[in-house]
Amino acid sequence: MKRIHLILLLIILFSMISFAIPEKEASEAMEFTSPNFENQAEIHKKHTCDGADISPALQWSNVPDGTKSFALIMDDPDAPDPANPKMTWVHWVLYNIPASATSLPEGVAEKDLPEGTLNGLNDWKRAGYGGPCPPIGTHRYFHKLYALDVVLPSLKNPTKKDLEKAMDGHVLEKAELVGRYHR
Repeated sequence: MKRIHLILLLIILFSMISFAIPEKEASEAMEFTSPNFENQAEIHKKHTCDGADISPALQWSNVPDGTKSFALIMDDPDAPDPANPKMTWVHWVLYNIPASATSLPEGVAEKDLPEGTLNGLNDWKRAGYGGPCPPIGTHRYFHKLYALDVVLPSLKNPTKKDLEKAMDGHVLEKAELVGRYHR
């Protein structure tokens, strides 16, 4: 009888301990937003080739512990035609955004990026932001923020593929913000 009581007591104690250990809640996941457009909503014309072609403002919070830097990739998986996509078009590549950064301002120029931030090449073969410019249909533009456990070495204007290879095994968390645009 004492043995059964001891087992029951151990089960009760184990249950109490497991409830006392807090888990990371969904609300604590890294958040990635823009004051310029809501997730899954229309991107304003000024952020496209039909407007001023300036980058939207981006903000993030709830960064995972151990983050040493961030990387940002913006791409369009619907190119050239959402009804028959053939490729993913890369619009923006940034890396080594400092862990202390929590945002990028609207229309950020290379000289105004947080200190240490480096550019990669978009599919126009140039550094910096290139806004939505879909030839047909409504396209989705994925803004992907990666929290990394390292500061990467200089990759000398990497492509998206080069950056993804360098980030492999170093991503602590990823957050996405999707905008849409139709000409």
